[in-house]
Amino acid sequence: MPRTSESPAARAARLRAAIHRHDYLYYALDAPEVPDAEYDRLMRELVALEAAEPALRTPDSPTQRVGGTPVATFGQLVHRVPMLSLDNAFSDEEVLDFDRRVRERLKVDDTPIRYSAEPKLDGLAFSATYEQGVLVRGATRGDGETGEDITQNLRTIAALPLKLHGDGVPEVLEVRGEVFMPLAGFERFNREAAARGEKLLVNPRNAAAGSLRQLDARITATRPLDLFIYGVGHVEGGTLPQSQGEIFRTLQGWGFRICPQSRIVEGIAGCLAYYREIGAARVGLPYQIDGVVYKVDETALQAQLGFVARAPRWALAHKFPAEEALTHVRGIEWQVGRTGTVTPVARLEPVFVGGVTVSNATLHNVDELARKDVRVGDGVVIRRAGDVIPEVVRVVLEEDVTRGEPPVPPTSCPSCGEPVSREADQAALRCPRGRRCPAQRREEIRHCAS
Repeated sequence: MPRTSESPAARAARLRAAIHRHDYLYYALDAPEVPDAEYDRLMRELVALEAAEPALRTPDSPTQRVGGTPVATFGQLVHRVPMLSLDNAFSDEEVLDFDRRVRERLKVDDTPIRYSAEPKLDGLAFSATYEQGVLVRGATRGDGETGEDITQNLRTIAALPLKLHGDGVPEVLEVRGEVFMPLAGFERFNREAAARGEKLLVNPRNAAAGSLRQLDARITATRPLDLFIYGVGHVEGGTLPQSQGEIFRTLQGWGFRICPQSRIVEGIAGCLAYYREIGAARVGLPYQIDGVVYKVDETALQAQLGFVARAPRWALAHKFPAEEALTHVRGIEWQVGRTGTVTPVARLEPVFVGGVTVSNATLHNVDELARKDVRVGDGVVIRRAGDVIPEVVRVVLEEDVTRGEPPVPPTSCPSCGEPVSREADQAALRCPRGRRCPAQRREEIRHCAS
């Protein structure tokens, strides 16, 4: 409760400071001190104070994350330091060549180079500029020289601090990072959208990019977005440490969210070991990645290496095998699972995706089959993330191909012939025979044995 002798202005200032601190503990350090209910209480009290006395509102107040008026179009912001792209590698040999070139240019012979390694997030790159520790503007990468002004949309993301903490913050500090939509948030959003009969998001990457480019920041605020900071751009009136790892620790101390899987590794052997470790852990990560990034750790060495064309010589993106590919539907069959669920499955022209050759992809259920309107002969984009069962993402219509008829759901079980049923509130068809159905009996045995 506020102290009786405390003025509304003083109380509002203390509330802002407390909420900023709790945001820092929660997002930057992953070490919250108070339960959500207490955080919500502090926020409600600050909202009430500012509503009663609007003059108490400040630009860095946590109540001001969401703007009230949509914009007609995005303005343009010029990056004072270009946001360059990275060269890509798709094999160990290309990574070895990268390391060789780095050592040759630095004239270090066989001395191992220390690298900063981090996951390559599959989202949307952005920059955010702080003046006197307060967020003043944000932009998309755009063409690397000029991006779109998305300041109001970035402000809605709780993981991005509105005001920085600690000492030594430069007078002007531009950070670079990646906005993404966590997998759990993506799935939750689509479940809720489906329940409301609304359009579903296609995939987390497109969802993040589309959310950040909403002209109405209030829409962005409803999306479950997160972000990590991976570097810095323009800096004035202050200095930063001389290595990527130390920069990360400093940024985290000021309140920024750094990817917890980031790490310093020794030499190219450390890079390749990191790539394999993250690749094995990829399916369990709470966000999508499409590779890892290696950066020479020491900033003095980065400056010595310089740039070529539109990419730095001191960094490389080591990509995982593609998770999406285009193929064609040869047929659509109905598969009976262990619990009796009858699932449509697309039989595909074999295609290499996600590190394996895929010839079958799930269509989930009758409603999804109808929503995606998949037919025999269609071109389709399929996705395979880690060990997840391949799925059809969308149909790609081709002008010179005549589409087949829409598939008709079965009225009887493809395995035992029993009439299938469907509950009014369920999307799945079901065979009611249980273990008397050969397909269900086989799948149950398979399940027990596994």
